[in-house]
Amino acid sequence: MSRKRARELAFLALFQVDVGQITPAKAVLDTIQELKDEPPKEEREFIQALVNGTWQYLADIDRVIARLSQDWPLNRLGKVDLNIMRLALYEFFFREDIPPEVSVNEAVELAKTYGSQESGRFVNGILGKIVQNIASYHPLKK
Repeated sequence: MSRKRARELAFLALFQVDVGQITPAKAVLDTIQELKDEPPKEEREFIQALVNGTWQYLADIDRVIARLSQDWPLNRLGKVDLNIMRLALYEFFFREDIPPEVSVNEAVELAKTYGSQESGRFVNGILGKIVQNIASYHPLKK
């Protein structure tokens, strides 16, 4: 399994947590159990780290999204777009091992696959603004 696929599974788990009101641990377990072949330990740990990290900093990440989507309150954003951006922003701010450009590209691809016709452009627009000056948006460095 690639990191790309692991990131997709992390997004699916985050979506389950948000929409299904289940714990992050259960969402990861359910997502992995739905696969035909179980991912290697390293990939499972990566998925778990992305989901747990995103959930840990959710309030901080959501404030950044709300700041940039002024015309769209968080409760009006599509759950797919919102959770894709949450995951990408966790990577931007808290994962030094993932270049921001990779996070943007992967997020846009997820948005095109799982979101609406406009999702890719919307996600790219929000994340593009942040990636231009990540430090100024970092929720813990204010």
